[in-house]
Amino acid sequence: MSSDNRPLSPHLQVYRLPFTALTSISHRISGVLLSGGALVLVYWVIAAAAGPEAYATANAILSSLPVQALIFLWTFVLFYHLCNGIRHLVWDVGYGFDLKTAQRSGQAAIGAAAVLTLFAWLIALV
Repeated sequence: MSSDNRPLSPHLQVYRLPFTALTSISHRISGVLLSGGALVLVYWVIAAAAGPEAYATANAILSSLPVQALIFLWTFVLFYHLCNGIRHLVWDVGYGFDLKTAQRSGQAAIGAAAVLTLFAWLIALV
C-alpha cells in the first residue's frame, strides 16, 4: 500500500457543483428563509392588532432602508421558491429530467423570479 498525500474525495475548492445541484440547494435554503420572512409578517400583523402606537413603531422599523432591502430580497426568495416548486411539480409528473432541460428550467425559474420580484415591487411602489 502506498501512502499518497492526496485527498480521498474532491474538496470544495477543486470540485464544482453542477448547476442543478446549486438550484436544489438554493430551493431548500429559500424554504428556510421564507420561514424567517413569515415571522416578520407575523410581527407586522400583531403590531397592527396591538394598536396605533405598536403599528407606528413596526411601520417605522419595516420602512427603513436596510429592512426594505431585506424585504426585497425576501420577495425574490418567495418567487424563486414558487417558480422552483412549479419546476419540481413538472419533475413529479416525469418531465424535464434530461440535463439540458433541467439546466434551462433552473435558469427559467431564476429569471421568472427576478421578473416577478421587479413586477411586484413596481406595483407596490406605484
